[in-house]
Amino acid sequence: MKLVSWNVNGLRACVKKGFEEYFSAEDADFFCIQETKLQPDQIDLDPDGYQVYWNSAERKGYSGTAVFTKHTPSNVAFGIGIEEHDNEGRVITLEFADFYLVTVYTPNSQDELRRLDYRMTWEDAFAKYLKALDAKKPVVVCGDMNVAHQEIDLKNPKTNVNNAGFTPQEREKMTRLLSNGFVDTFRLLHPDETDRYSWWSYRMNARDRNVGWRIDYFLVSKRIADKIIDADIEDQVTGSDHCPVTLELDLP
Repeated sequence: MKLVSWNVNGLRACVKKGFEEYFSAEDADFFCIQETKLQPDQIDLDPDGYQVYWNSAERKGYSGTAVFTKHTPSNVAFGIGIEEHDNEGRVITLEFADFYLVTVYTPNSQDELRRLDYRMTWEDAFAKYLKALDAKKPVVVCGDMNVAHQEIDLKNPKTNVNNAGFTPQEREKMTRLLSNGFVDTFRLLHPDETDRYSWWSYRMNARDRNVGWRIDYFLVSKRIADKIIDADIEDQVTGSDHCPVTLELDLP
């Protein structure tokens, strides 16, 4: 089973930069996207063989997630069931017989950390949501989680301490989530690999110089870690300031 996750930073713009060609070539079972920045009626994208589920923000042109799936879920949920967190289109959950698939676009703490307090509230609510799912069956969660967890996960850790995405508070929330029964699939298979990033600023030729951050993840319930075949970062793929991340699992 192959899964892809990609923050496209505006799906309409990404389509003009080769999204459909990449989508077709990957031929994934599940293709999750974040930051769609649209309402479903604003795009004509209906690839053969896939069902698609959209969760758009109330605010037009902002946030949003989608999942393209070859497999029919038994249930689909939008958001995490808490009104204050569910108006920005950040979470979609698909339920299958043997697992849940969750895609997420975690709120950014923003410049001067003006949204850090909200981010902490979100983190606690989202972790509780995942733990409740995990109590029923294994979970695969993917998306832009807007945190570089360890120093190895960004080019310049020393100069980014207390910047959004690398604050002690955000990193601790990821540590806590992982300690509560989840595994970072890429880091499990590549524990010491450096200079592997999934996001680069558009400024200062950051991507050309590979001055990046690894903030896009596939996490899985620890009890299915032995089902991981491969986890990778497709940093050669352009079309967004993020690149896709992929996961192969031995699940039915």
